[in-house]
Amino acid sequence: MSKKIVYPTSGVCSQAIMVEVDNDTVVDVMFVGGCQGNTQGVARLAKGMKVDDVIARLEGIDCNRKGTSCPDQLAKALKSMR
Repeated sequence: MSKKIVYPTSGVCSQAIMVEVDNDTVVDVMFVGGCQGNTQGVARLAKGMKVDDVIARLEGIDCNRKGTSCPDQLAKALKSMR
């Protein structure tokens, strides 16, 4: 079953993350705003991965001592879909 959300980010340069998951696999990720090269790279790497694997790899990554980052926000978005 495919599930899509738009997750409003907090504490980072991007404003939101659009995520699609199907059967516990990340199908699509798109960041709105932020550092385009970095967010595109994170999005492409996450596609095709199991949700739990993406969360395990990205959760807790910090950007400039903000306490979060765009990758961390993607982990939070995926956790919110459970």
